[in-house]
Formats: sequence, C-alpha cells, structure tokens
Amino acid sequence: MPTDIDTPARRAATGDRQRSANLRTALVLLSIALVFFFGIIAAKFMGDPTTAIGVIGTAVLLYLVVAIGRNLRR
Repeated sequence: MPTDIDTPARRAATGDRQRSANLRTALVLLSIALVFFFGIIAAKFMGDPTTAIGVIGTAVLLYLVVAIGRNLRR
C-alpha cells in the first residue's frame, strides 16, 4: 500500500501553505515599496537627496538580507 496518496486533505494543506508563503512574499515586497515611497518623500524634506537615498537603499538592503536569511534557516 503506497504511503504518499494524494488526498483532498493533503492537497488542501499544501494549498494553504502555498497561499501563506505567497502572502508573506507579497507583504515583504509591499513593505519594500512603502520604504522607497516614503523614503523618497522624506529625502525631499531632508535636503541632501544623495545621503537620504543612500540611507534608504541601505535600509532596504538590510531588510532583504533579514528576509532572505529567515527563509534560508527553514
């Protein structure tokens, strides 16, 4: 008797995991977009755009490193 039978409950569990993984990915991408959007606005108010954009880029890079590192641990 095979142990890896494709049952509706197993497909539903796989679908739920995929859906939650897609949601996490979407939230990460949304938060990066928001950091850039509000960072550009803040850069306009700060005066020196080069420094402000550098800080925003560094923040996004660190955020990506943390997000990717979290997924690599799993």
